[in-house]
Amino acid sequence: MNVQKTIRPLEVFESRLRLQVPVEVAFEWHQRPGALSRLTPPWSDVEVLEAPATPEPGSRAVLRVPVGPFKMKWVAEHTEFVPGRLFRDVALSGPFGHWDHTHEFLPEGPDACVLVDRILYAAPFGRLGAFFGSAHIRRELSQVFAYRSRILTQDLHRYQVQSAPSDLKETRPMKILITGSNGLVGSSLVPFLTSGGHQVVRLVRRAARSPDEAQWDPDSGLVDLEVCESAEALIHLAGASIAEGRWSTARKQLIRSSRVDATQRLCESLSRLREPPKAFVSASAIGVYGDQGAAVLDEQSPPGAGFLADVVRDWEDASSVARLAGLRVVNLRFGVILDPRGGALKKMLLPFKLGAGGRLGSGQQYMSWVALDDVLAAILHALKSTNLSGALNVVSPQAVTNATYTRALGKALRRPTLFPVPGIAARLAFGEMANELLLSSQRVAPKQLLDSGFEFAWPEINQALAHMLGRVDGPGTNQSETCSSATKNMGNTARGA
Repeated sequence: MNVQKTIRPLEVFESRLRLQVPVEVAFEWHQRPGALSRLTPPWSDVEVLEAPATPEPGSRAVLRVPVGPFKMKWVAEHTEFVPGRLFRDVALSGPFGHWDHTHEFLPEGPDACVLVDRILYAAPFGRLGAFFGSAHIRRELSQVFAYRSRILTQDLHRYQVQSAPSDLKETRPMKILITGSNGLVGSSLVPFLTSGGHQVVRLVRRAARSPDEAQWDPDSGLVDLEVCESAEALIHLAGASIAEGRWSTARKQLIRSSRVDATQRLCESLSRLREPPKAFVSASAIGVYGDQGAAVLDEQSPPGAGFLADVVRDWEDASSVARLAGLRVVNLRFGVILDPRGGALKKMLLPFKLGAGGRLGSGQQYMSWVALDDVLAAILHALKSTNLSGALNVVSPQAVTNATYTRALGKALRRPTLFPVPGIAARLAFGEMANELLLSSQRVAPKQLLDSGFEFAWPEINQALAHMLGRVDGPGTNQSETCSSATKNMGNTARGA
């Protein structure tokens, strides 16, 4: 008896993006480690578990994706590969009834190309899922590919810019060491650098498990000196979180020792090398300025008062050991780094989504913020700009008050912000930390970055939040999309999951 296979309703999504780079450059970017992570939207809660070194036939990508309140694995196998022109992946399992994605690269003269993403897919739960979920899926795909277009355009532009100025002597790929690679910044910096062609070695506290790891003990300062000898830069991002619970005496000691003592020991290890890295780029914080109201603060402004100001001052002083050993030292004074995957924004999302968000205290205190994508670009800029050293404020040029930020986040999430948190309530809940992190005012300017020619992709708070929360196209996108909602009978092409 012949049993006819059920034909699943298939739809087509297509995205076209013009890139101002040769087709070989765009294709090579997609083959590098980190490319898939860079293209994964921060609001999606998708984890990249495995990514192939190159999208050659038989290689697989494995993701963990949210499906309602649960998570499931999405396994896609690459089935077709034409070097410099095309690769294709088909889902073996995952949330879609069918998924067949072709990435095609079309040259437009010697210096430009068009990337065409064409997806043939079927909604979960067959025709019922297509009927109820088709519009939602197309909307989600449009947001995802608008984000991917922005990221790809920005990243390729960053690397073009970084090879142009005369003060950037080192244009070839570098070997870069990173501490704190599992943190908010480090976990995004690694794919940003590797997709740009650089080799990254992560200094980890346990025994190394792969060639891209080396062991480092922050308590003793011991590190694999052989690995450090051949590196051109070390990016030091390690340090205990300052926003995890109340600042007890023990917590404050951990915050200090994980920054000041660990940095000094690491720099002492570097100073013993015959050929240490050329640059030591270390995390720091605008907490060094203390609470200074509405005064505009730049790198020449004096340190303020308070626990954080004292810690940051000593933290930066600890890197002087590396400076005396001949390394170019840059102290990255980070502001409030915004990204929905971690840090302050992640903590705020749930109450704001529930409509319970509101300003903190008076709301008039200044908040010097910066989008994570601009943080990554600033680190690359600091690595390759050999004329930069010392303190470097990594903040948006447009600091905002807490009240302005609150309104912007509510607008991005389409929620009211009617529930302010009085200052006394914040102090009762968080103690000293509330005064220094939540209620203090720091209006910081990125003078050194701007003077050195750095360009912010997201200088304005509304655009930045819309970008990272998937609300609008935003700048940097010249994308056109077409979606076919017509159901297509494709014979027995229901070979997806």
